[in-house]
Amino acid sequence: MIPVVLLVTAFVSVILVTLFIIYQTTPKGKAIPGLKPVDFNGTGNLDKIEASGSLHQFLKQLHQQYGPIASFWFGNKYTVSVASPDMLNDLKGVFDRPPELFISLLPILGSESIQFKNGEEGRKRRKATDSAFGHSMLRHFCENFNEIAEETVQTLAALPQEEGIPLCEHTMVMAIKGIAQTSFGPYFKSDEACRKLRYNYDVCFREMEKRLDGMPLKVGSDRQKKFDEALQTIKEMVKDIIKEKQQTISQQKAFIDILINRSDIYPESTLLADAISYMVGGFHNSGYLLAWTLYFLAKDEQVQEKLYQEVISVAGRSSAIGPKEIAELRYLKQVLNEAMRITVPAAFAAKVQDVDIQLDGYLIPKGTPVITAYGAIHQNENLWPLPDKFDPERFNVENVKGRHQFAFQPFGLPARRCPGFRFTYYELTVYLAILIRSFKWSLVEGQVIKRKYGLATFPNTEIWAQIKRRDLFH
Repeated sequence: MIPVVLLVTAFVSVILVTLFIIYQTTPKGKAIPGLKPVDFNGTGNLDKIEASGSLHQFLKQLHQQYGPIASFWFGNKYTVSVASPDMLNDLKGVFDRPPELFISLLPILGSESIQFKNGEEGRKRRKATDSAFGHSMLRHFCENFNEIAEETVQTLAALPQEEGIPLCEHTMVMAIKGIAQTSFGPYFKSDEACRKLRYNYDVCFREMEKRLDGMPLKVGSDRQKKFDEALQTIKEMVKDIIKEKQQTISQQKAFIDILINRSDIYPESTLLADAISYMVGGFHNSGYLLAWTLYFLAKDEQVQEKLYQEVISVAGRSSAIGPKEIAELRYLKQVLNEAMRITVPAAFAAKVQDVDIQLDGYLIPKGTPVITAYGAIHQNENLWPLPDKFDPERFNVENVKGRHQFAFQPFGLPARRCPGFRFTYYELTVYLAILIRSFKWSLVEGQVIKRKYGLATFPNTEIWAQIKRRDLFH
């Protein structure tokens, strides 16, 4: 009997000593508040995400309940979300992102996509391509943007106005032409090619969002067949672009030329994956953002008129919009920023580190995905009073001075900011300036437009707008 007691005592002592050592060598930190998983068999809190309508809406509710840092289970993965400018500041230097949170993008982008690459390989590829969207290249793109905008003006002016014009249909064509003609070549000169790409991308895009919201795809289903056909069409279109560029000599080294010329880091499969990644990343958010901006301007005649007067003052009634004008159109940038703040085109991103870290005293174990909930921050009424009100004055010089620099991060944190953030400002500034000085915008009456959140923020239905030629007034 005594040996058994001694054995049990020795065993308990070993356990206590082990726990003490673990306690002493583990970083100390407060426990992160949050949700417990419904089960550990893979669903986690996915039911709550689905019930909320989107991951963005779920994160907003999560932070409203638990505060600026909260935890939940994304499937069987323990995940932390932060919605604090101070915490974003602490994460600004982190490059790596957790691939498992973006697994829904895998079918369309492919496993070789930059979206899933971290560490040295990810940094090397970003360094190789970032120059394609730098200031020196953007100066050359302005001519393309002006041409696309003026073509759109002529197209819109020729349309019958009785029922209005489908706003998203035209802004998406403009966005596709913008990224394609500047970065991939003249393949998308025609509206027909742009609409073909958009239709097939929309099929894939909706499918990715369903997977993100916890709706798995059944092998052999009609959904599977429709998705596979759309994805194959996109791949064939991109392959045609690559083949066409490989057979031509270009003086101006665009994005696709960089990929083709760097075969050391872009073998064929990687080239295709990144070409698709940058193409779709270059138009889906921009197209919807332009539509949303025109929607807000059409609803607010006073803001629209102030913007029109700025455009006329800076660029006149017919001059091209170049880098100089873009820099001087300050109120236009306020309008774009406010549209991004309200509609949160990229509502979240995520980081991961291979070491334990602390944020504001909270312990986050290594390997834990940390979501940066930009949408929850951009709609936080403590940072943005009346957050649903469209008010470009939030971004005037005085108001910006009094706000935390990480309270508005529509393109992500510095270490892995969206490579096309400058491209977006250049492109949409040119488009918006020309569209506003050409037409006075209003909405077809009786529409109920709501925001649907997902991998992008899009309207629940097409937005129908009405336009009047401004040159008829002068």
